[in-house]
Amino acid sequence: MAETNKKMQVLQAIVDDYVSTNEPVGSKALIERHKFSVSSATLRNDMADLERMGYIEKPHTSAGRIPSDKGYREYVNSLMKVDTLTLEEKNEIESRISDSVDNFRSILKNASMTLSETTGLVSLVMTPRLADSSLKQLKILMIEPGKALLVMVLSAGVVKDKVVRIPNFITPEQLMQIANSVEKTLNGKPLEEISLITLATSVKDTDIPESLLNQVIYETYTAIKQADQLDVYLEGEHKMLSLPDFQELTRARDLLGALSHDGVVAGYVNEIGRDNDSDSYMIRIGQEITLEGLEDCSFITTTYKFGDTISGNIGVIGPKRMDYSKVISQIDFVRSKLNQELKKINE
Repeated sequence: MAETNKKMQVLQAIVDDYVSTNEPVGSKALIERHKFSVSSATLRNDMADLERMGYIEKPHTSAGRIPSDKGYREYVNSLMKVDTLTLEEKNEIESRISDSVDNFRSILKNASMTLSETTGLVSLVMTPRLADSSLKQLKILMIEPGKALLVMVLSAGVVKDKVVRIPNFITPEQLMQIANSVEKTLNGKPLEEISLITLATSVKDTDIPESLLNQVIYETYTAIKQADQLDVYLEGEHKMLSLPDFQELTRARDLLGALSHDGVVAGYVNEIGRDNDSDSYMIRIGQEITLEGLEDCSFITTTYKFGDTISGNIGVIGPKRMDYSKVISQIDFVRSKLNQELKKINE
């Protein structure tokens, strides 16, 4: 057990050094920086064992070693201690978050920008998964003949709106009648349970001609189904290009290509984060990420809360050689401030 612990201490030192220097780590450097009370030969033997176990690997052009994906995984699972932010760091984050305009989308976007500025990495904030939320209010407001604004208020306090096509000859009063009938009948019904049939049934007692009703009901149905689409606020892609990890042209091109498909990234994070509880972190490292172009990256995501039952994802995408303990503490504090701001608008 003592021998294993000693090797894990060596692994921890290698990860810490490689994160801070971006240089492969040799036994001599470890002894100088970490004051290991063993000979360089003993340390080389420990490193050879770690390499055989798959925790570290040797780059082609260096005599030193760098952590493997398995080594990073062992580090974040067992060896890492989460950093504590300084008061100055907390104050800076707090002031950035509190600058948000008092609406849902502005708060999320500002949280994403704050997290990117704080970590120096790519930040990711996604709108909540709303399938379990229910319809509270529905308004359909005439803009001009043939065009209306459909506004939905959901149980989570989220407001969704969409410009929709309507029949040219329908009146504002008829639109109000349709909206009132839908709201009265389907109030409290989960979005995922609202179908075209339930919408049609909700307005069957109105005296509006079917030729006018059908298009409005179809547009309302489409808007309700689109309300649960995930919006993603991705910030700081350019910051990654300044890191030494992505100076190689191929790596930089692959990274930017992957990040340009933000909907794919959002879908991936949503899928793997479904079972996370509100206080845990989902970390994916290197080859654990199944998105092409992000094999040299790591994801760290967790959830923020909006209301009692609705949650969304917040996190960062960075190089495998990121300061995991620092980044997790930064995400955690941004998340706590985001939760506070969202609670204010949900009260």
